[in-house]
Amino acid sequence: MAGCIVLVLAMLGIVLQPLKVSDHMDLATQQRMQQHEKQLSQKVTQLQQEFDEVMQEPQSGLFRKGMVFTMWDMWKFAAFAGGLGLLFRLFWMATEQDFDESDSSGDESSSSSEEEGEGEEQEDVGAAHRLSPEQQLDSPGRRALETFYEQHLWGPVQDVAHTCKVVEELVGNLLHACQIISLRTFLPRLEQCIGVGSAFEGWSHHGEDTVYKLLVPLKPPPGHSFQLNLGTTRGLPARHGRVCVNLECMCEREQLLGDVFCFLHHSQRHLRRYQHPELLQTLCTGIYLDVEKTTRWFQLCVRNAWDVIADEQSCQLTVLPSSRFCKLQFTYDTGKIIHIELMLGVQQDNLEVFLGSEEAEADLTSSTMWVESCALQDLLFFRFVDRQAPNDSCHLTCLQLLTYLLEDSVLSSVHLKTVTMHLLTLVPPSEWCPEHLLERLNDVLDYLHHCLEEKQLHHFLLGNERVPKEVPLPLAFRRGRPLNLFQHLTQEPDAHAQALREFSELQDRLRSLLD
Repeated sequence: MAGCIVLVLAMLGIVLQPLKVSDHMDLATQQRMQQHEKQLSQKVTQLQQEFDEVMQEPQSGLFRKGMVFTMWDMWKFAAFAGGLGLLFRLFWMATEQDFDESDSSGDESSSSSEEEGEGEEQEDVGAAHRLSPEQQLDSPGRRALETFYEQHLWGPVQDVAHTCKVVEELVGNLLHACQIISLRTFLPRLEQCIGVGSAFEGWSHHGEDTVYKLLVPLKPPPGHSFQLNLGTTRGLPARHGRVCVNLECMCEREQLLGDVFCFLHHSQRHLRRYQHPELLQTLCTGIYLDVEKTTRWFQLCVRNAWDVIADEQSCQLTVLPSSRFCKLQFTYDTGKIIHIELMLGVQQDNLEVFLGSEEAEADLTSSTMWVESCALQDLLFFRFVDRQAPNDSCHLTCLQLLTYLLEDSVLSSVHLKTVTMHLLTLVPPSEWCPEHLLERLNDVLDYLHHCLEEKQLHHFLLGNERVPKEVPLPLAFRRGRPLNLFQHLTQEPDAHAQALREFSELQDRLRSLLD
């Protein structure tokens, strides 16, 4: 039996010897292959006969049982080896046939490819909401789309990209002055700003109408710490929470360095003598950091900081009224106006998730309630895609075109962005090249139409196992159940009908560009 195994293994080594697809076999090699296959078939037959003989011999039960399973295993092994040999033979024959056909009939291959393309086009026609095959494949249609992009979107997109750099530098200088002004206070520390939103994600096309949004992280001052008390939303990750301000003992540092006070162990009378504003007394309601009080303090800080750096700037600053944002308007001598929204945020643990000073839902009226923001996760996802996709990837172009054509009402740019993010994890990066632009536009329309029909569009970051690990998320986000962004459509038939009309108008506008 050992000899049989060695023989089978030897034959496998010969039969499965690597062969390049493009190699040619001469007649002698083919004959040797056929001889090996014949020997392998004979060995399988021989093992089957030995197996039958063992079954008929009058041996002890235990010995016979062991022999039966041994022979059975060997027979299965040989059968498996034979199957591999036959599969290899079939694979080689098919490869050789394809190779010969490609050499002898290049025109036939081209014709076959055209027939397959026609079959795919006929299948596409069955979907009423998709672009027609002529619009997908017609080069004049593609040129019309490129011309439209160059005339209406190219300039604004480039202007937004340039302005993002200007805004980051301008706000950076402003925050640096704020940090210096508040250095000797016991109020929150302002960290370096982070650009978020469509402008910094790379798909905004609004030009001068773009609102540039930046996140300004808050850190507790010395002697204080922030503790986040997150709310609950029926099994979903928390969407809001409060920032509890705790005092920490700083007695040792006060004695050694003398640059801080221990608010925990000094009396308020003693602290008031030094006339240092204290966080709990100025920006909190009870023990919780107040969004509106903190925003007003930040607005005042920005005004004072601007007085310091205004002479070095070629624009004028206007702080616009807002209870939860710091809205700024910069007016340049050339007449150009830039609108900026600065959102304050407190980071959750060491993750890139913040409780921010966003507008709260209607049922959350407390000024101590901060709203969870995933804006930074969206930014990190688009940066991850940029690293993976080709340099000329069309995913941002898809978003720019569709959001330009969409007239926001029930459907919004957030829905188109969510659909595109889902597709970016489903379609390989190589399929987002410019030549696939129309296909990807069709994919977005397909996905959105399906979501509207089902009244279900899942939030990209919640309960989505396809979110790349490079995008940091709390465990509750990854394990949570998905959040339906179209939930309101199930309860409002009129809104659902309006959303379908808006979708139909969107696809009509896109078709008209290709006619």
